Amino acid sequence: MTEREKMLAGLLYDCGDSELLAQWHKAKNLVREYNQLDSQDLENKDRILTALLGGRGRNLWITAPFFVDYGNNIYFGDHCEVNMNCTFLDDNKIIIGDHALIAPNVQIYTAFHPTNAFERFGSKKEDGSFSFCKTQTAPVKIGNHVWIGGGAIILPGVTVGDNVVIGAGSVVTKDIPDNVVAFGAPCRVVRKNC
Repeated sequence: MTEREKMLAGLLYDCGDSELLAQWHKAKNLVREYNQLDSQDLENKDRILTALLGGRGRNLWITAPFFVDYGNNIYFGDHCEVNMNCTFLDDNKIIIGDHALIAPNVQIYTAFHPTNAFERFGSKKEDGSFSFCKTQTAPVKIGNHVWIGGGAIILPGVTVGDNVVIGAGSVVTKDIPDNVVAFGAPCRVVRKNC
């Protein structure tokens, strides 16, 4: 099993794997280029998003700056907008449905590390070289017609249902059902959303 296969399966994997590092560097270079484009350069934005993302529907708008780990594990539906300064750590799949509105400074994480320090780093190398920490992942799924408020953080393994509003500054640690407004740290359902 490759390190990428382990990563997508949610098993402990080595972030320093050469295949993963090549994908990571490719994404960082594409994102840097995207973030430096003139705001009106829609043709090159489209070209870069096509090369970067795993998939996308029609009418995707991402305001720079935008940050990712691999990019190719991110999937958008139709008519989505991502506002400035969002970070998507897509070490596993991030699937976003149609008509999603993601406010500034939203962070979506699929990666996490063992809480035991030895499991994170293992034994010291004899040559003193740097060891990448071991990582695990869990996918994030965001439904249709979802609005995620500014500064919200979505943690690994979370599913946000359809027609949901996540309040600004929320830390979403558990699944959120369809048709609700939820906010807080940790994020909790506060009412139905008609």
